[in-house]
Amino acid sequence: MHRGKFITVEGIEGVGKSTNIEFLAELIEDKGFTVVRTREPGGTPMAERIRELLLEHGEEPMTDIAELLLFFAARSLHISNAIRPALDAGRWVVCDRFTDASRAYQGNGRGLNQDKINTLADWVQGELQPDLTILLDAPAEVGMDRAGRRGAADRLEIEKTDFYARVREGYLALADSEPERFAVIDASQPLDQVQVAIKEIADRLYEEN
Repeated sequence: MHRGKFITVEGIEGVGKSTNIEFLAELIEDKGFTVVRTREPGGTPMAERIRELLLEHGEEPMTDIAELLLFFAARSLHISNAIRPALDAGRWVVCDRFTDASRAYQGNGRGLNQDKINTLADWVQGELQPDLTILLDAPAEVGMDRAGRRGAADRLEIEKTDFYARVREGYLALADSEPERFAVIDASQPLDQVQVAIKEIADRLYEEN
C-alpha cells in the first residue's frame, strides 16, 4: 500500500482556507483517493480541547511561551493519533495549518526564538513533513477585512493588522526558503482564479503518486 500524501494549507486569517481546503479535498476524492480533512490546533478529541483553551477569551492571560507549547501539545496528539495512522493507511491528509503556522504566528508574530520552535518541531514530528504546503497569501489588510465579516473574533483574531503583517512576512520567508515544498497562491484574487491555481497544483501531485 502506498503511503498517502500529506498536504497542508497555510495563511493568515481571511484568506479562504476553509473554502479552498474543501475544494482541494473534493478534487482529490474525484481522482479516487480517500481524504482526511483535519485542522490545527485540533484534529483529535483531546487536541480539540486544547484548541478551546487557545482560542477562548479566558480570564487568565496566555503567555506567548504557553501558547507555543499548547500548540505543540495539540500537534503531538494530532500527529500520533490522526495524521500518521491515516497516511500509513494510504489516505491523503489535507490539514488546515501545521508547524509552519507556529513559525509564522509564534515566531514572526510573537517574536519567539525560531531555533527553539524548530527544536520543538524536530521533537514532536520527527521526519514527518508535508509533501506540499499551499500558502494562500494576501495582504494583512485584506485578510483582516474579510475575517471581520465572519462574526465574533476568537483570541487570535483580535490581534492588530501589524501582527498579521508580521505573520505574513514569516510565511513568505518560509516559502522562499523551501520553494520545492511551498506553492504560493495570491488569495486576494477572485475565488475562481484561486481555485484554478489549486487545481493545477493538485494535478501535479497526482502525477507524482
